[in-house]
Amino acid sequence: MRTVARKYQGPFVSETALSPLPDRPRPSDEADVIVVGAGPSGSTTAYHLAQAGLDVLLLEKTAFPREKVCGDGLTPRAVKQLTAMGISFEDEGWIRNHGLRIIGGGVRLELPWPDLTEYPGFGLVRTRYDFDELLVGQATRAGARLRERTNVRAPIIDERSNRIVGVTAKGPDGETLRYRAPLVIAADGNSSRLSVAMGIRKRDDRPMGVAVRTYFESPRHEDDYLESWLELWDRSGDKDVLLPGYGWVFGVGDGTSNVGLGILNSTSSFRDVDYRQLLRRWTDGMPEEWGFAEENQRGPIRGAALPMGFNRTPHYSRGLMLVGDAGGMINPFNGEGIAYAMEAARLAADVVTHAMARPNQRERERVLLSYPRILSDAYGGYYTLGRVFVRMIGNPEFMKYATRYGLPQRTLMTFMLKMLANLTDPRDGDAMDRVINGLNKMTPAA
Repeated sequence: MRTVARKYQGPFVSETALSPLPDRPRPSDEADVIVVGAGPSGSTTAYHLAQAGLDVLLLEKTAFPREKVCGDGLTPRAVKQLTAMGISFEDEGWIRNHGLRIIGGGVRLELPWPDLTEYPGFGLVRTRYDFDELLVGQATRAGARLRERTNVRAPIIDERSNRIVGVTAKGPDGETLRYRAPLVIAADGNSSRLSVAMGIRKRDDRPMGVAVRTYFESPRHEDDYLESWLELWDRSGDKDVLLPGYGWVFGVGDGTSNVGLGILNSTSSFRDVDYRQLLRRWTDGMPEEWGFAEENQRGPIRGAALPMGFNRTPHYSRGLMLVGDAGGMINPFNGEGIAYAMEAARLAADVVTHAMARPNQRERERVLLSYPRILSDAYGGYYTLGRVFVRMIGNPEFMKYATRYGLPQRTLMTFMLKMLANLTDPRDGDAMDRVINGLNKMTPAA
């Protein structure tokens, strides 16, 4: 495997930099590619790069297993990517679901996942506590070299080319470490210290969300539908405010349910909401027999930001490539992030593998510069529609009208499930698929 990588290996700065002699083993602090962050995007990228024969250093600031704020729900899009990584769902810790249960406007509607050739017909739930560890295990088995408790602090910039050629990091014992590679991939989450250090900052014209969640011991822990509540009321002020977002109840299968909510920044009250108290008030109104009471709570209420719709660009610049939350790849329609992080990781790995096979720096750079266009072709139109959707649901009157008159229409809601979850067949789909695919193609990426 390493022999193949050496055949393709070549520097992006010069034809001799970072390239060891063919008969000399590469130092442990050098690689073909450095991936910063071992969440779903980073581990998936590392897996596919290693599978292609490239030498990959995967740097993670924490150690596994570790806590991560998430709803823990995986749609069929994510299941497809897990299957591509060879992960089995027959082991303990997975619970399958058949679709989405929507509650709002006095309506309770169960919608099964669409029957498609492109995606499996089921979703999954598994806590992030060990989900990420499963992915990183696949990456290391494929050949990636993992360094835990390695906190990347800054890029190493080549003065002549003004390109990133490595990173500095703080090691497990507080030591300063230096790692070098001709290409670095930022998979370091929403804050993405590495992207900021390279001058790639967040865009203010993209939506942002906040999610909070906790776990409750509950008899609903084996629920085989993901459950979404579409009416979230903030009753903390002088008047009731209907917030843009939804609450969720996802059975984890281990005796607990993941219960949380996500809110978008499309209303003026976004910054004034106490999200943890909002979750408390929401669960206090649940049926007592569900067990969503403080005495059944397992772990604190934790929150995280949701960067959406490509809120950090460009996705490739000067030797740095962005994947996952670092590139703001969460779906604005439904707040789903893992599927898109893993899909983008696979696209990124494919681009990098093709670039490494080119004979010189100019040709390699041309291939790498195609990555933003490939992402735009895949998601640009859809994310533009998602931003329109975010603005619409930021209008409380629209939300009231939609829940009152839209939810009772099962055909309409089946269409919306496909649209919001981005689940269509590109070629052999039904009329709904053709409409959604047509909208995505006609809508310009911005």
